[in-house]
Amino acid sequence: MESTDVLVIGSGIAGLCAAIEAARTGATVTVASAGKTMSGSSFFPGTWGLGLIGPVDEDDEQDLIDTIQTVGGGVADPELVQTFVHGIPQAIDWLEQDLGVELQRPQSAKSAQQKQFIPCFDRKTRMWRGLTRKPLEDALTTWIESLGIRLLPRHELIDLVEDTNGRITGTVLYDLTENRIVPFAAKATIIAAGGTGGLFERSLTSADVLSSSQAIALAHGATLTNIEFMQMMPGFIEPRRNLVFNEKTWRYVHVDQPVDIADDKLNDLLEQRSGYGPFTSRLASRAIDLVIDQAGVEGLALHYDFPREDVPEFVQTFATWLQDEHGIAPTDEMRVAMYAHAANGGIKIDKTAHTGVEGLYACGEATGGMHGADRIGGLSSANGIVFGRIAGASAALTAQKEPEAALKADITLPQYGIATTDAERLTHSLRHTMSTFCMINRTETGLSEALHELEGLKTEATTLSTQKAQDSEVAALARLQSQIQLAQEMVKAMRKRTESLGSHYRAD
Repeated sequence: MESTDVLVIGSGIAGLCAAIEAARTGATVTVASAGKTMSGSSFFPGTWGLGLIGPVDEDDEQDLIDTIQTVGGGVADPELVQTFVHGIPQAIDWLEQDLGVELQRPQSAKSAQQKQFIPCFDRKTRMWRGLTRKPLEDALTTWIESLGIRLLPRHELIDLVEDTNGRITGTVLYDLTENRIVPFAAKATIIAAGGTGGLFERSLTSADVLSSSQAIALAHGATLTNIEFMQMMPGFIEPRRNLVFNEKTWRYVHVDQPVDIADDKLNDLLEQRSGYGPFTSRLASRAIDLVIDQAGVEGLALHYDFPREDVPEFVQTFATWLQDEHGIAPTDEMRVAMYAHAANGGIKIDKTAHTGVEGLYACGEATGGMHGADRIGGLSSANGIVFGRIAGASAALTAQKEPEAALKADITLPQYGIATTDAERLTHSLRHTMSTFCMINRTETGLSEALHELEGLKTEATTLSTQKAQDSEVAALARLQSQIQLAQEMVKAMRKRTESLGSHYRAD
């Protein structure tokens, strides 16, 4: 059986930062990812880049901590928030000075104060840095190679393995290239496999964000937190699908179809909507998102009317990206719909990134607690770097304490599977259920129906399962059951929270 000191599940920013930090201690490190290496939401091609924000100076740290709690509706973990914010300046220095990642900065001190640089849901400008794909990939590749980190692309996590004491001692992976189950022993395991976007029909995440790892961790003793809070984001469906709509440009939008908003209020609401990306229930401009949602699968028709002069830097960057990368001119007719985007909740961790289960750590969008009901823009990337580094260091320390004998326990492989055609059909039904009842409009009636439908899917999956199945069928059943379990946990949390709070909107 193959083994490693630290096994990282997921190869986005959080997973790779964890891997590098663990490897720098001298631990042997392996990274397994369902897609290619450097994948997931961190490297999603449907956006122009990633923002990264932090406190301007030490005096700004407490203000940012307080603002995260306020924006989060009081449901974020105070200890995690403090650990998070205090770690951002060091994380940015680590990226630039240690890893050699070239970060973008505003063109000038004056432009840095433009309101377009105020992060989503924030009230003031912060320290802003831009992460672009190539410099990040180049620097990460250099460090992965120099540290001898082993990469296992297209290896999906389908289960964790625990010893008689409940300690995680390995994993069961599925090699999607060779179509075979791979047992893999590890002294410490880190889950960094992304959020919950894979449970929805329209999602602004990569296809390899499977949204199964949270339920796998749950089945082995971890807990979930704030899982009802998820970002729902406007995105293009015409002339190109799966592209993020830049929130800073709402003030330049002309709506090309009748909407249920008075003409004298529309411009003010569009101006307010320009201050943040994902939907929130706590501002009047939620009316814009509700109009988009009402437009359904066809989307809301609109086009841009950008000023000829004095276009803000942030907006110009987006317009250039649309034109150069996707051939979309500002004057083109566009259609925008609501997409599932990033999770604000997930696996509960402490300030060391420990899940409460021995041998198991987690970081990045798979986790929750450092954000609340709404999340300030630019903190997703920061979260991945800060807690990725923490998880890597913590896991490496745990691995150092474990004897080699801990890796030699036999791993019992799963035997039951389901035909891949049946799994695909049930997955389609699951995503339809979540998209119908669990996007921005949530009601007791709808959530109850969602639970009923999910329970039916769970029963059908069990009924269709067979013993001594092929490895591909074993993986299909494991993936489906974990996705159904996570979906059920999300709906239960949505149903339990009867009041609207941030990204969670109870229309009833």
